[in-house]
Amino acid sequence: MSEQVGSPGGERASTATSPRIVSVNTGVARDMIISGRPGRSAIDKSQVRGQVAVGRLGLAGDEQADTADHGGVDQAVYAYAREDLDWWTERLGREIRCGEFGENMTTAGLDVSGALIGETWRVGTAVVQVTAARIPCATFQSWTGEPHWVKRFADAGRPGAYLRVLTEGAIAAGAAIEVLSRPDRRVTVAESMRAFYGDAGLMRALLTVPGRAGRWDEIGEQVLGPDNTGTASLATRPAGD
Repeated sequence: MSEQVGSPGGERASTATSPRIVSVNTGVARDMIISGRPGRSAIDKSQVRGQVAVGRLGLAGDEQADTADHGGVDQAVYAYAREDLDWWTERLGREIRCGEFGENMTTAGLDVSGALIGETWRVGTAVVQVTAARIPCATFQSWTGEPHWVKRFADAGRPGAYLRVLTEGAIAAGAAIEVLSRPDRRVTVAESMRAFYGDAGLMRALLTVPGRAGRWDEIGEQVLGPDNTGTASLATRPAGD
């Protein structure tokens, strides 16, 4: 399927081509300076040639340095659209290469941020499920070197999607992506980011979506608050990606 799903933020790139993977990217944990302090991250991803195995916890050869906020079964794979990388290329005035945002799969022909939480895709021989938006964090900002990056990325409404692996398999650049199913409850990936940042109505809707990441229940309590008004402070919620 190649139709556009939703309009999560700003002008969306055309998805006229058949959905496919244009790059598979993995990385290992490395030392880096995060917000002026020594840290470690595997955000630096490089393109991998040939078939790459996709397991329940992610791609073969890929690592997560901060396992509390990265990886796990609900965030096993991160997908980002080449069209959105091109959108950022225009706005930042520099080329954004595939994998530069830390994504495992760079896609084309699929509106990743407009996908529905809970929908399923066949990618290569694997089947995956959309679980959550990528929430920007200090590591991402330090990696890009762009000022105010956390706010800028959040405001753009192009977060990309975390995926749960339902059926293990293998992927490679050029592999087709097929949307297999969509839930009746319709909350897009970009809308789930807005829910994280305090949209109580979207959060209530998200908490009814089957297939959502398990951490949404905890985040939902923080967003909605004990009186269900949606006034909880973002500072008390789990960290972003």
